[in-house]
Amino acid sequence: MKFADKLFFATVVLLTVIFTVFGLWMLQSNFSRLMNREMERSGSDSRNFLFLFEMGYQAIEDYGDDFAVKRTMEAISDSVNRDGNRVFVMQEDGTFSYGGDYVEKEGFAQELKQLAGALDEEHSYGYCVRKVEDGYYVLTAALTDIASKPLYVGLCRELTYIYQDRQALVAQYRTALVILLLAGGAGIYLLSRYITWPIRSLDRLAGRIADGDYASRSHNKSQDEIGTLARNFNRMADQLVDQIEEKALEAKQKEDFTAAFAHELKTPLTSIIGYADMLNSVSLTEAERREAYFYIYSQGKRLESLSHKLLELVSMDKTPLKMRMVSTKSLEENIRSTMRPIWKQRNIRGRVNLDKGSIWGDEELLLSLFYNLLDNAVKAMDKEGERFILIKGTALDEGYEVKVIDNGRGIPREEIGRITEAFYMVDKSRSRKEGGAGIGMALCSRIVLLHGARLSVESNLGEGTVIRVYFPASPARGGGHEEKGKEGQGDEKEQ
Repeated sequence: MKFADKLFFATVVLLTVIFTVFGLWMLQSNFSRLMNREMERSGSDSRNFLFLFEMGYQAIEDYGDDFAVKRTMEAISDSVNRDGNRVFVMQEDGTFSYGGDYVEKEGFAQELKQLAGALDEEHSYGYCVRKVEDGYYVLTAALTDIASKPLYVGLCRELTYIYQDRQALVAQYRTALVILLLAGGAGIYLLSRYITWPIRSLDRLAGRIADGDYASRSHNKSQDEIGTLARNFNRMADQLVDQIEEKALEAKQKEDFTAAFAHELKTPLTSIIGYADMLNSVSLTEAERREAYFYIYSQGKRLESLSHKLLELVSMDKTPLKMRMVSTKSLEENIRSTMRPIWKQRNIRGRVNLDKGSIWGDEELLLSLFYNLLDNAVKAMDKEGERFILIKGTALDEGYEVKVIDNGRGIPREEIGRITEAFYMVDKSRSRKEGGAGIGMALCSRIVLLHGARLSVESNLGEGTVIRVYFPASPARGGGHEEKGKEGQGDEKEQ
């Protein structure tokens, strides 16, 4: 059963119960009020009758009981037998001195005898309501000892009209309830459809998204709970699409990684196998053998370098980091001593200038990051003329920034977003000639991520590249530098 149908039936049932209970309570209250009014009226008339009877009886009691009762009832009968009242006088043995014909005719003589039998000196008045055939009557009786023997005087009043009115009201209310439920049910049905329309819309939207229509979104702008649900649904769909695109990109990157890895292995292995087979099957001169040995050695070193970088890339997340405050001056000395011979061999004018400060991180990974960035800068120096590389560190209020600047061949703008992908190379032939495999920037990206840092690249073809790495302040110390003064500002050295 659909939610709209459940809402419709639940509301109709609830309204039916409420109106039925309320109607029955209202009818019963009205009936009880009328009955109480009749009981009070009957009691008042019965006490008036008793008072008149005793007054008249006392005036002529000297003539005997039967005569006194007869003459008293003849005198007061017109004043008490009115407004639907019929009075009676009954003796202790159950015979009627007055009104017996009416009592016997209506058929409640036995009820009056039972009512009279329940009276005594302590409880001298009583009443009851009885149904006789199709009629309802209230019977009252009072015990009086004014005569020589007990007498029971009382009256009966027909209440049938009250019960008939109640039945008529019940029938009218039943008809009104049916009409109300039919009209209200139609309104409730339309209202339930209107209220649940946004939910049905979200259901259809979820079906379209499940079928692959990831661009569909809900346009519900209401401020109620369903509007909030629609906005959260849209946000969930956005995140789902982002994750799907991210997974698709990851799958493509893995596929590209596998293809590139296979290709990177194929080239050196082909050279190694070819030259090894040549050495084994062909007579070569000493110079040719030395050349073959050199190619085998160089390609083997290339495979070794590739395996080391892959191992470092794969195991980086699994190796516990030794995070601490690393002095930038210590990094500067290590970088300068390592890069000086490389820059000299390549005829590159290099500078290392790191402001005095500290970086929160793993020292070995930080050195690997900077070496890879500088190595890429060195490989980009393929043009004639002055070659320049600068690694510049700046202590900031909330962190530390390191820039690697070169005037090499640069990177095309459309390629910048992919340089951190494993095995991706802007110029594959030139990179392989330089001994690269396209893993260095992937390592850099992973190291930056592990340190909670940010990496950005700016480059122009033929002009050079600027790579910025921003390290946030240490969580423990709240700042990214120790001191910035003359010592840090004047420590630039050209290699």
